[in-house]
Amino acid sequence: MQEHEKLIRRRLDEASCEKLAALDNPRVGRFVAEFVELCDPASVFVSTDGEEDRAYVRRRAAENGEEMPLAMEGHTVHFDGYHDQGRDPANTKYLLPPGADLGQRVRSIDREQGLAEVLGYLRGSMQGKEMLVRFYTLGPVGSAFAIPAVQITDSAYVAHSEDILYRPGYEQLRRADPQAAFFRFVHTAGRLEDRVSADVEKRCVYIDLEESIIYSTNTQYAGNTVGLKKLALRLAIRKASREAWLAEHMLIVGIRGPGGRRTYFTGAFPSGCGKTSTAMLPGESIVGDDIAYLRKVDGQARAANVESGIFGIIRDVNPDDDPLIWQALIRPGEVIFSNVLVTEDGVPRWHGDGRPPPERGINHSGQWWPGKEDEASNPIDLSHWNARYTIHLECLDNYDPLHNDPDGVPVHGVIYGGRDSDTWVPVEQAFDWTHGIITKGASLESESTAATIGVSGVRRCDPMSNLDFISIPIGRYIRNNLDFAADLSDVPLIFGVNYFLKGPRGEYLNEQRDKRAWLKWMELRVHEEVDAIETPTGLIPLYRDMRHIFQEHLGKEYEADDYVEQFQLRIPEQLAKVRRIEKVYREQVPDAPEVLYEVLQAQRERLEAARARHGDYVSPFDF
Repeated sequence: MQEHEKLIRRRLDEASCEKLAALDNPRVGRFVAEFVELCDPASVFVSTDGEEDRAYVRRRAAENGEEMPLAMEGHTVHFDGYHDQGRDPANTKYLLPPGADLGQRVRSIDREQGLAEVLGYLRGSMQGKEMLVRFYTLGPVGSAFAIPAVQITDSAYVAHSEDILYRPGYEQLRRADPQAAFFRFVHTAGRLEDRVSADVEKRCVYIDLEESIIYSTNTQYAGNTVGLKKLALRLAIRKASREAWLAEHMLIVGIRGPGGRRTYFTGAFPSGCGKTSTAMLPGESIVGDDIAYLRKVDGQARAANVESGIFGIIRDVNPDDDPLIWQALIRPGEVIFSNVLVTEDGVPRWHGDGRPPPERGINHSGQWWPGKEDEASNPIDLSHWNARYTIHLECLDNYDPLHNDPDGVPVHGVIYGGRDSDTWVPVEQAFDWTHGIITKGASLESESTAATIGVSGVRRCDPMSNLDFISIPIGRYIRNNLDFAADLSDVPLIFGVNYFLKGPRGEYLNEQRDKRAWLKWMELRVHEEVDAIETPTGLIPLYRDMRHIFQEHLGKEYEADDYVEQFQLRIPEQLAKVRRIEKVYREQVPDAPEVLYEVLQAQRERLEAARARHGDYVSPFDF
């Protein structure tokens, strides 16, 4: 018997030993044994895919006070510590060996130094607590997209969240080749006071790319502890780069067309740029709202949602703006609310929920009342700005029937959407794949607002909305996206959208619901059922087509003056954007592919030629 088997037999009860033995995977056994010995838990629970084991985790979350039941059946609430309310980018670092370099924007630490630090935090961290060993699958079970994952945590809340957000993986791992790769995650909430992490100053989230393992310590917030989400995306991007597929920060949505057909699009949007509202368009269907894997199958691009649930921001979710999510949150079912306010009658409340504000309740700060301030005299809102909900995708009325298809869904269009007050038109098709990847994806920008960082109008270049998660050099990442279409027989069209274009008085030129019209036009373009106008930056809709779409799908008139104002070519702003993007890549991305500069230069030349003919601002009717 190997040493890890002896330790497992000594430290685990018979049931958990049998579950591990049934996997017949020595690498999993050694992983579990290593951290049982290091973390020294009082007990260990190994979970299978069975409902009994999942129910045990839910029960433990309630018994240890990590979750509290609410008035609605199946609903619970979890509170993170007051200073543990979001992702911790400053302490999220890659463990890199000597000589490794991911570029100047990436936070990293010497691998040996980082391991010594995080393993020091983990040593003895689970004394007096229960270790939970969980198995999941990223992507549809049994498919080419699937990546097995093993999570070790001392938080039943974390395990419960993952049971909602990810497909079960014990059986997948049991059937897999014992030598097959799997992602690994180790989390401890650390020392607890009043059921929350007490030592957040020792919080760290370290990513070991060599071993495909994520370490998370002294934190409970799901964005730091549910490692299968954005942390696993970093591992997946690296794996995808080696294996010639794509791991992207993208939604997947099915748009209905004439005759009831469904056309699938993926879409990348930086935070606050309309990603969730696009995934939740009324009348359409959602495959995924956050992370997509894209693979080539028989010459066709296909995509699968990595997840089976949503960990979404709840702020401003209300029955008017988010009817599909609202309905899922107010009826019985398995829902975890985090960092909202709970009234005396057990009802969750949050900022912007459309109801009269409560007089008092309990939130992440304890007892709450209007006007309450923290120790630094900062006002405490009734719910945290980053308060969340965790639900199964199946709870949504627009859940797509192909969500779990092992072949994924066919991708006919890719959307890149930023926050842009004065440059991009509401919707535009790229000339071809390369033009789209460079001028829509690699040039994607998000414009700040005063509410977010105190200075409005600052644009951040966010390639494919994936900048914060890219785990390879950016130049290689862009090249991977360019190369993806090389041997496709059916290349998806690429579109740029902008829901935030403003007029001269600072007013938005479109209503929130207008995005449905842009998606309907894209669906028709995929099937070559409408024409387009060629401009220097791409292909835009004809007025007659948009007028018809607005009437048919939104029931409103779309005036020619609105069309001209929204779709005019703004040449000074477009040229300024080309200069900004070139500057970013020349100064920050030394390995940027040369084709990026060639495509941007060609765009500049087309814009300058148009200005010579038409002036600075060109009506779409002039093309």
